[in-house]
Order: sequence, then C-alpha cells, then structure tokens
Amino acid sequence: MRVGPSQDEIRRQNLGALLRHVHVHGATSRAELTTTLGLNRSTIGALTADLAGAGLVSEGTPKETGRAGRPSLVVRPESARVYAYSIEVDRLRAARVGLGGEILDRRDLERPRGLDAGETAPLLAGALKEMHQSVPAGALCVGAGVAVCGMVRRADGLVRLGPTTGWVDEPIGAALADELGIDVPITVGNVADVAAFAEHARGVAAGCDNVIYLYGDVGVGAGIIAGGRRVTGHGGYGGEVGHMVVVRDGARCECGSRGCWETEIGEYGLLRAAGRSDARGREALLALFDAADRGDARAQTAVRQAGDWLGFGVGNLVNIFNPEMVIFGGTMRDLYLAAAAQVRSRLNQVGLPACLEHVRLRTPKLGEDAALVGAAELAFERLLADPLDVG
Repeated sequence: MRVGPSQDEIRRQNLGALLRHVHVHGATSRAELTTTLGLNRSTIGALTADLAGAGLVSEGTPKETGRAGRPSLVVRPESARVYAYSIEVDRLRAARVGLGGEILDRRDLERPRGLDAGETAPLLAGALKEMHQSVPAGALCVGAGVAVCGMVRRADGLVRLGPTTGWVDEPIGAALADELGIDVPITVGNVADVAAFAEHARGVAAGCDNVIYLYGDVGVGAGIIAGGRRVTGHGGYGGEVGHMVVVRDGARCECGSRGCWETEIGEYGLLRAAGRSDARGREALLALFDAADRGDARAQTAVRQAGDWLGFGVGNLVNIFNPEMVIFGGTMRDLYLAAAAQVRSRLNQVGLPACLEHVRLRTPKLGEDAALVGAAELAFERLLADPLDVG
C-alpha cells in the first residue's frame, strides 16, 4: 500500500509552487496566490513567511488599487539578492539573471575560431568573475546554466557533437567548474531545449502546454514541450529534428548521413542553393534573404525551396506531436519570415486537418535572449523544486 506524502513533503511542494509562481509571474498579491494555488489565506501567509525568512521573496503593500478596504500584501521575488549565472557558449555570452527572470548584468565576447572547451571555459569564466565583482554582499547564487548548440549528455553536460563549434565529446560543464572554482551546480543543455523552456515559462508560449521551438544556426534542432514538460529523451539527445532524413541518398550532412532535413533548410544548404557556398555565418544568410527581397532570382529560388522544405518538416512534426504552437528561432526565424507563404502552403498540404486546427506559428518573444533566459531557468530549477534546501 502506497504511503501518502508527509506534511513536510507537502509543505515543500507548496513552497516550491508559490516561489515558482512569483518567479514566473512577478509580484503577486496574497489574495491572488490564495486563488491560484488553491490554498487558504493562513497557509499562504505561513509559506510566504518561510520564503521571506530565507531571503527569497519580500512582501509589501501594493500601489494604489482604487479599492476600498485593507489591500492584500504583495509578494515579490528578491531579484537583486537571488540570482543564477547564464552562459551561451556558441555566441560567448554570459549574464547574471535574478530570480524572476530579470537580466541584471551581461557580457558579450568576441569568439575566436577553433576553440575547444578547455580554451572556451577561461573566457566565459572570466566574464562571470568580472560580473561577480558587482554582486551585492550577501547575495545568493543558486547555480549556473549553460546553453550549447549540439547534442548534450544530460548526466554530466558532455557535448557529444557541436556543429557550430566543431566539438566532439567536449566536457564544457566540467571545464567551467574547474575555471570558476565556486561551489555551485552547473547544468548544461541544448540551446533549442533551453530556449523552448524560456518561451514556455515567460515568452510567447506562456500558457501553452504543447510547443515546438525550432532553432537554426549551422544545424537545426528543436526544443519540445509536451504536456507542459520538456521532452529531452533518455540521454538528453531528444529534439535532433534536423537529422530527420527527408531525401534518400541526398546531400551529405555534417553528421555523416545523407539527406538530413538540415541539408535543405540549414545554413550550408541555403547558401549552396543560392550559389554562395563560400559564405558562412548568419550575416551571410541575412545577405541572402536581403538579395531575395531585392529581386535576385537565384536567391529567391533558394529561399522558396528552403521555405517549402521548412513547411514539409514542420508538417511532419505537427502530425507527430500535435503542438499548440511552433516557434521559429535563430536562423529559422529569418527563413520563416522570408518564406512564410511557402511554409504555410506546404504545412497545410502535409499536416493532418485535426492537427492543424489549433496550431499557431510564431517567432520568439524573448528574441536573442531566449537561450540566456532559458539557461538561467535550468539553474533555478533546483531552487524552485525545494526552496529551503538551497543556500
């Protein structure tokens, strides 16, 4: 016979639920928390007191409400005091993100070519140490989250394959831990996965429980939310949709296979189709889209074909996962905006009518910061799961 949760377990679950709510939604009155969490006023008061005592939230009177009677106290996350570090490896960006999702400080670094994890870690660690100098006395760092383009092993943060960096089996999490020399947990995740996490928590997909975030850089991957939970697979390698084979014996892919979806919609495939194989990077793609917009016939053909392939793949993903929303991030955003008509036309041909009924196509609300915010969310997860066990 299964034993029910203890009073202490229930209390910790409620503390996590309350803290998560103010972390995601910001300042919230006790009255709203009572309604939202389904707990009575005295319980909300006790939970808030515990969190305030731990320095995680503060309480105060609201601004003028215009209502008669005594106003309900407002609970706010202690953004300035409780924070996580956030790192985006492929762009060499780092930030300090406060509880509540506010970016408090950030650094953007130039990225030399050909750096391995051992050479990248000191640059990023240096940015974090620089930011740490301005951290208020008594502030609490709950961890660091790292976003990487590529296949990341969930167990230890090893980057099995990174197409942007060319990494194979690079231990970026361990390298950062060695460089930082601080006793905080470091969690590494795939950039599409963490961006999906961020947009689901506080971006364009807030309130949606079934979401696909399609991200493009050199390669193409997806962050998948199903039933409100991230789908990352057994080892953490889920979401490698760019390696769906769509053309039998097609173009050689960086993964070693042929005819992968990203050979048709990724950076290399797009530039090759437009006769610009010598060009590289997002600026080259933006120049291609600009040329198509200005009437360059070969560029227009390449963009239309890629848009058709984008709609084809999205249609298959929609049939498999039945999402409420598909978000196009990174270079997929640029391609979607340049070829929206082709994307929607092919999607409507491929997608099952029942799966297409409610699906919405969107671009990220958090824009370029989705990965940074999402990496911070990885770090905050341990705190939100058990608020009084982190310190």
